[in-house]
Amino acid sequence: MRQEKAMVLFSGGVDSTTCLALAIEQFGKENVIPLSISYGQKHEKEIESAKKILEYYQIEGKTMDLTSIFSGSNCSLLKSSTEDIPESSYEEQLNGKEEPVSTYVPFRNGLFLSTAAAIALSEGCRWIYYGAHKDDAVGSAYPDCSEAFFNAMNEAIYEGSGKMVQLKAPFIQKNKADIVKEGLRLEVPYELTWSCYEGKEEPCGKCGTCIDRQKAFLANGVTDPLLR
Repeated sequence: MRQEKAMVLFSGGVDSTTCLALAIEQFGKENVIPLSISYGQKHEKEIESAKKILEYYQIEGKTMDLTSIFSGSNCSLLKSSTEDIPESSYEEQLNGKEEPVSTYVPFRNGLFLSTAAAIALSEGCRWIYYGAHKDDAVGSAYPDCSEAFFNAMNEAIYEGSGKMVQLKAPFIQKNKADIVKEGLRLEVPYELTWSCYEGKEEPCGKCGTCIDRQKAFLANGVTDPLLR
């Protein structure tokens, strides 16, 4: 029987690195292909973190550059944007509004998963992992992290791949604290990961993803290793 292979959408952040560790545990690192995608993000430092993490796991990954696709967007997460990244939690940014936050990159996960599906088919991968979780989906902050989106994309990719490829979002019904808990069990090298949207030398501690990250580690009774 042929060993199943998995592709992991891998940014170098907490969620995707935990997904990578989980896939390695389930399939063996020789059967896992991490895929890192540049899209013109301000925090390119996460790509540097991804390289360090791959070295840690002694696994080879693939890279793609899809920057040009978002050239018409003024999303504050992009280097080409005239907007600043908000220094507040996602809850504060939403303030009861049912619309995406300014750091939502238009249909980013849909594009990434479609790209991954094409590569996965070529590489003989049965599964595509991505680290969406319910904290990001709350209040439509990031609609391409919702369970409804996951189910729709999973069906589309399964049918469109001739029923050869499926998605796995192991944290789709969990929050970031649950992800960190699982990562601590898996001994994920969180000191190598990067989350901050500013992408400077040190985490800003003020953007939405920094706030969520810090809360997730504290909920597990540990300090974020990037803040020690």
